Amino acid sequence: MPIPQNPPTRPRLLLRDDAYLALRAGIIDGTFAPGERLNDADLGRWLGVSRTPIREALGRLERAGLVQSKPGSYTRVSPLDVREARASQSVAAALHELVVREAVPNLSEGDLRSMREANRRFAEALDAHDAEAALSADDDFHAVTVTASANPVAATVLEQVTPVLRRLERIRFASLDGRGSITLHEQIIALCEAGDAAAAGRAAQENWQTLLPLVDLVDDADSRAGQAG
Repeated sequence: MPIPQNPPTRPRLLLRDDAYLALRAGIIDGTFAPGERLNDADLGRWLGVSRTPIREALGRLERAGLVQSKPGSYTRVSPLDVREARASQSVAAALHELVVREAVPNLSEGDLRSMREANRRFAEALDAHDAEAALSADDDFHAVTVTASANPVAATVLEQVTPVLRRLERIRFASLDGRGSITLHEQIIALCEAGDAAAAGRAAQENWQTLLPLVDLVDDADSRAGQAG
């Protein structure tokens, strides 16, 4: 897919983090397809920035498993890797269980309202078959407890592993019914409000374990493609 002609709806003067977020979003939402080559100059023109923040953003994306590079040869969007997806899912489930347990004593009424509002938007997006809006609302839901946990190490690791899972969800979104997550989100909110940190953490872990069938689905599809080849 060629570089889009129009820049994303962001301020023209993007900072380093903004370039990273814009490119990450482009990979997750399919603007940049698996295997597509990425050119620093083209991306810089698209985002209206110099090559330096582009290169820094691509380095972060490579560490997150979304980009591959060979010095002097290419930089390209990574293909979907089932093993990496399984590892990311396992880490995400364990860390969200941890951050929810740590967040419960710190959650305010405003935090709980934010979680309810994010889950409402999540449900509406699913009803509208809007995968992008659903993923954005889901991110907002989980961000509340990640922030309230005040655990910077967990937040850093989750930032690294989550994009792989979001990309998988976005590409295969129609393959799974995500409405079960609405009920799990409601359970998490209720347990957080009740102050039951252990049970809320278990519910959060269960929520992220619902991704396993999606990983299995991709694995099965890859296996069939390999046999056909």
